[in-house]
Amino acid sequence: MKLALAQINTTVGDLSRNVDRILEAARKAEAGGAQVAVFPELTITGYPPRDLLEKPSFLARAEEELVRLTAATRGMALDLIVGTIGPSVDDTGKRVTNRAVVIRDGEVRFVQIKRLLPTYDVFDEGRYFDEGPPQSLTTLRDTPTGLIVCEDAWNDKQFWERRLYESDPVEDLARAGARVMISINASPYHMGKREQRRDIFSTAARRHKTPFVYVNLVGGNDQLVFDGSSFVMNAAGGLIASARSFDEDLVFVDLAADRGEHHANLEAETEAVYEALVLGTRDYLHKCGFKRVLIGLSGGIDSSITACIAVDAVGRENVAGFGMPGPYSSDHSVSDARAMAERLGIRFELVPIKEQYKAFLRTLDPVFGNVPRDVTEENLQARLRGVTLMAASNKWGALVLTTGNKSELAVGYCTLYGDMCGGLAVISDVPKTLVYELSRIANRRHNDAIPENVFTKPPSAELRPDQKDTDSLPPYEVLDTILRDYVEEYRAPRDIAERHGYPLELVRDIINKVDRNEYKRQQAAPGLKVTSKAFGMGRRFPIAQRFSE
Repeated sequence: MKLALAQINTTVGDLSRNVDRILEAARKAEAGGAQVAVFPELTITGYPPRDLLEKPSFLARAEEELVRLTAATRGMALDLIVGTIGPSVDDTGKRVTNRAVVIRDGEVRFVQIKRLLPTYDVFDEGRYFDEGPPQSLTTLRDTPTGLIVCEDAWNDKQFWERRLYESDPVEDLARAGARVMISINASPYHMGKREQRRDIFSTAARRHKTPFVYVNLVGGNDQLVFDGSSFVMNAAGGLIASARSFDEDLVFVDLAADRGEHHANLEAETEAVYEALVLGTRDYLHKCGFKRVLIGLSGGIDSSITACIAVDAVGRENVAGFGMPGPYSSDHSVSDARAMAERLGIRFELVPIKEQYKAFLRTLDPVFGNVPRDVTEENLQARLRGVTLMAASNKWGALVLTTGNKSELAVGYCTLYGDMCGGLAVISDVPKTLVYELSRIANRRHNDAIPENVFTKPPSAELRPDQKDTDSLPPYEVLDTILRDYVEEYRAPRDIAERHGYPLELVRDIINKVDRNEYKRQQAAPGLKVTSKAFGMGRRFPIAQRFSE
């Protein structure tokens, strides 16, 4: 059987255009000699459709587009495997199912309904979908085939110590006599995920002595970035075909000949993170209808990497940076920002906030009386910068990108309605230590656009004289280690302290900061997920609560 792995970028709710993209890829697959073209999970609707699935009009439109797609295949010499939605099989209160359909010559020949519905991290499929019945085999080109929808392939008892589900659809299909397994997926990216997928499917292929075809969605949808990285494993668990990461691709493979195409990919995980952020930013902007972006350029490492990612996402002509020096800004904060903007070739505007700051102090001093100046006045500077950026955003119709990193967001080292103002938090899931690594990658791609001084000077918010981040926080190497253990692995304070030899009181203080600042994070702009546990849709803690570590 000759297959084409059709790794395409769909948009949630853009049903007609999604079907057009399917047909475009199908024609290319047919021209390339494929007998079967395999598309990702929920190709027609886009993933994740979330509460659009509650709308009867959305369900009806999805069915209409499936009918249109099916009719358009009449006379084609290949089968299509496409992800879509359909009605429930019983009266459970949930009206819709997540399914894969096999389309051949103008007809839907087979339907496989997803059985295992994930409800962890960013997934909420149990909220919407009705669970399917036990899977059954289909026949593709005289080959008994097991058709699997994403999570249905992620419950192998030989791979996981603790399985989430009692049943294993892959095992059931193997016992029924499947000679090839085809899995359609919408599996979002995080660091290490690409290697994990290959390990899972290589293990399953060896166990069942069956080739595995894995096709994944590519593109950014809100906070999630789908990396593609589709592949095929032979019956011995060997990789015989692979698609690019973070890009649309069409990969041909001949299962009978045990060979396929290998397209160039990113080996280093930091390079993959950079590409994920570029793709996530580009798709968030374009799918939301924006063309241009604004960034507050402080001369620091965070705004610098955000600007580089923005240039790669939408082009230098669509990026503008604002330098907004205040009363405590250093000379290098402006000079470094200006130098980087010039090297990147982006527009740079200098809008000082000193006079506005003085005006606010004159207005507020009579109200505050003799109360000493404190963090209130520090935050005022950040909020004046937010007002400036949002004014330009309104005037120019450009989206503001916030520049805060995960380390700062975790402990609340950021200002609501100030530096948190914006429409997309590009690096909000990037720890500070990783920001520096990504910035080196950006410099390799942009001819050292970020000045070396930005890498070497101590990080500072510059909201009071001689301020440094280490006045309030431990070194970022220590902070990021504590945050990784607590936020991503849910380790307890004493465990973290003992693992790394840190003072217990330091660990407790950082953890308390994380817990106390939940209210800030839930008001933040959406961010792009690149770690195993990001702040946002996959981390759901109450704001008003009394539990303390």
